[in-house]
Amino acid sequence: MSTEREEIAVVGAGLAGCLLACFLARRGYRVALYERRPDPRTGRVERGRSINLALSERGLDALRRIGLAEQVMADALPMRGRMIHPVDGEPQFQSYSAAGTLAINSISRGALNNALLDAAAALPGVRIAFDHRLVGLDPATGEMTFETPTGKTTAGAPVVLGADGAGSAVRGQLLGHGLLTESLDFLDYGYKELTIPPLGGDFALDPEALHIWPRGTSMMIALPNPDRSFTCTLFWPTHGTASFASLGSPAAIERHFATHYPDLPPLAPNLVDDYQHNPVGVLGTVRCTPWQVGGKVGLLGDAAHAIVPFYGQGANCAFEDVVELDRCLDDCADDWAAALPLFQERRQDNAEAIARMALTNFVEMRDKVASPVFQLWRRVEHALERALPGRYVSQYELVSFSTTPYAEVRRRVRRQHRVLGAVAAGAVAALVGAAGAAVSRGRR
Repeated sequence: MSTEREEIAVVGAGLAGCLLACFLARRGYRVALYERRPDPRTGRVERGRSINLALSERGLDALRRIGLAEQVMADALPMRGRMIHPVDGEPQFQSYSAAGTLAINSISRGALNNALLDAAAALPGVRIAFDHRLVGLDPATGEMTFETPTGKTTAGAPVVLGADGAGSAVRGQLLGHGLLTESLDFLDYGYKELTIPPLGGDFALDPEALHIWPRGTSMMIALPNPDRSFTCTLFWPTHGTASFASLGSPAAIERHFATHYPDLPPLAPNLVDDYQHNPVGVLGTVRCTPWQVGGKVGLLGDAAHAIVPFYGQGANCAFEDVVELDRCLDDCADDWAAALPLFQERRQDNAEAIARMALTNFVEMRDKVASPVFQLWRRVEHALERALPGRYVSQYELVSFSTTPYAEVRRRVRRQHRVLGAVAAGAVAALVGAAGAAVSRGRR
């Protein structure tokens, strides 16, 4: 089936939707890109919703394919590791890679979205309709109904692709028609943003690190911005003591931060105002199946498989979805009825793998990074990577600095750990045997 002379509909002009429009236009398709928001390039960013991204190899690989990586990286700030802030004592740096040279990149979600919007809008055959909120979809015909500032309007397309995020309207329409099942697993945690402004015209913290304040049942992170500020994100329980719900007055807020994050208040003059007025966001994992119906309606990115942000892979994973869908169209000669099921077949296990790794990494960042045992383990891993280059690679490096499929990463890491466990057990047995022999000789 060839739809090159027809217009493909992409719902959602966020990161994944704009990238998808670029890839489809490159294939010769005309694309209608529908977005419920006004044009973000001219509007005001909602307070407390910037959420910096950690752009890594999977996302960069996708951007290179449309010639956008160099432009995007011009505004990125490389972070070579984690800077751990204890309650007492000096911060400690933990490199992400064995050589200390590899970095993930802090970048503004809004700036990246605008760059992708500009790239999509500049391509022939791409039109963007802002202020179009999807309120109806006939999966059999591809007819869509949108609410706009001037009333309802309808449009049709031979293929409708939902790239409209975790709260996907396209997924909601398919669910309403009884054509898929979904599960939404929310954490008992939320997030809230704070800001550390420049200090004396420079960064108040080391700009080459992702800063973490691990506090056992909660944490805060901070990522650098090109204007020399830092965007901080609190990940706290939503209920109970030491939660978002437990701090009401300015005095309580000040006391809590002075006790648990003592190095922050001197760097954040707007701390109380940010805390009181920035919203609390929700955190959760979205799963659904199938990701497509009849080869005419499909989902990708967060619309199909939203994950928690603790591996910095949400956008990277969505970008990789676009690359894989492009490959499927190649392999299926642009037959959407074959390409969309193949896309789900190739990506669903990988999406589940990174969803699980992201949840596990929350525990690592919140509880383990400050542990001497964890720090020793990381040093051992880096030593193994240097001693066995290419043969032993840590999970973090495979996820962040390669395009190895996520599911294969999990399998490979399990194999490595089994081998390492066997070697360690053998070493312990040898030591015990040697000690026993020495004792026996002493007795003789």
